[in-house]
Amino acid sequence: MAPTGMDFKPVPVLEIVPGRPQFRDCPAGFVSASLNSGENRVSESKHVVCPHCAGINRVPADRLGAGGKCGRCKQPLFEGRPLEIAEQAFQIQLTRSDLPLLVDFWAPWCGPCRMMAPAFEQAAVQLEPRVRLLKVNTEVEQSLGARFGIRSIPTMALFAGGRELDRVSGAMDARGIVGWVGQHL
Repeated sequence: MAPTGMDFKPVPVLEIVPGRPQFRDCPAGFVSASLNSGENRVSESKHVVCPHCAGINRVPADRLGAGGKCGRCKQPLFEGRPLEIAEQAFQIQLTRSDLPLLVDFWAPWCGPCRMMAPAFEQAAVQLEPRVRLLKVNTEVEQSLGARFGIRSIPTMALFAGGRELDRVSGAMDARGIVGWVGQHL
């Protein structure tokens, strides 16, 4: 059978060992993304966490918007909508993805949060695949709210490289959200 763009092999991962780095084969959760392209590009790639199975996919940076699918579960890597996320999945997105994360800390009883939800959805359409948008329900994921010192909701926090870049509290429209993210990236 002839190789297609869907055939990817695991790539080496750098494992940090005290005193010296060494390469080893990829763990089971690390896969390459399917981009429907016959080319195998490794340089200038980004790690993208699958929103469905949490598999780590290596995607060429210039192909992020090409409609890639997860190498493990074959689901789309981007759907143009925010992901409602639990603590463990949040931690994987924060530590393993090369994409900036825009996180909406909200609660179902919060009127401004419900008012801002459609604007956050619209912002996702405009910002993906450059930025991954996440929603954290602070009623369910109280430890995440406490960990990041969320005192009022809605609060949006922007993360890159595993670190918080900035945050803003209060409801915003889609244009305001996109503009605020653009100021920091």
